[in-house]
Amino acid sequence: MSAVYVLKEGIAGLGRAKLAAFTSMFSLFIAVLLIGVLFQVGYNAYEVAQVLRQQVEVEIFLQDLNEPETHRIEELILQKPEVSGLTYISKDSASKVFQQEFGMGAEAIASLDFLPASFRVVMSDELSVAQVDSLVQVFRGYAGVDEVRFNLALLETIEERMELFVIAGASIGIFILLVANILVFNTIRLTIYAKRDLIRAMKLVGATNSFIRRPFLVEGVLQGLIAGSCAVLVITFGFEWLIPRYIPQAAELAWPYGEWYYLAGGIVGLSIIMGWWGSRWAARKFIRDTKVYS
Repeated sequence: MSAVYVLKEGIAGLGRAKLAAFTSMFSLFIAVLLIGVLFQVGYNAYEVAQVLRQQVEVEIFLQDLNEPETHRIEELILQKPEVSGLTYISKDSASKVFQQEFGMGAEAIASLDFLPASFRVVMSDELSVAQVDSLVQVFRGYAGVDEVRFNLALLETIEERMELFVIAGASIGIFILLVANILVFNTIRLTIYAKRDLIRAMKLVGATNSFIRRPFLVEGVLQGLIAGSCAVLVITFGFEWLIPRYIPQAAELAWPYGEWYYLAGGIVGLSIIMGWWGSRWAARKFIRDTKVYS
């Protein structure tokens, strides 16, 4: 019976302070909508950064070595757990690559037998710039290696941009969450103030603070559920139909883990937690401070 009462009172609470409840839900809606968009954009930015990192190859140029010596260096490279891929380019293949990259007119130069054999090494995605640079120094120390090249500047730029994006996104997200929680807090506080006489009466007949708080927690959860569901509808509609209609390239944007419902579940869950926390914060404070006699 108490569960039914708590649920009914929680639902009824949304109608007692309509403007405050709407403001709270709208704030939650905007908050989780912005966080969802930030996460979606950030996820795709991370995917692009990973693709760019994979395109930054470490190229190890070899001296004139015989086959066993070349094979020895190959084994040394593959022993490194940081290496995710390796391609051997012979001197003949290097000449063909040179012609493909420089086009017509390169035949006369490429026909000269000066291009060395090399290994193109693909590093693991999780490595930092410092780790890649450290591994490059190891490669340079191998006997038979003439030179090692990789685009350090590009890797540093990718890492710096991703760190900046993460810091900025996290700061904005925390600020949004804080503002939304404060608004939920104020909404529940107004509802509690409107019911202060009823709360006093309930305390007089022996109701505990915990029992009195429950309908307000339900109200906060309902606000979060409604706001989160609306945000999911807007994000799904926007990224699946509206944005691709005007920006066709946006159709290539990927959902986290390949499906939209992972992000949708996270948004609704976050919104419910925010609504619950804001209402719990207000209810604990103001119900405890409500005096039986005034």
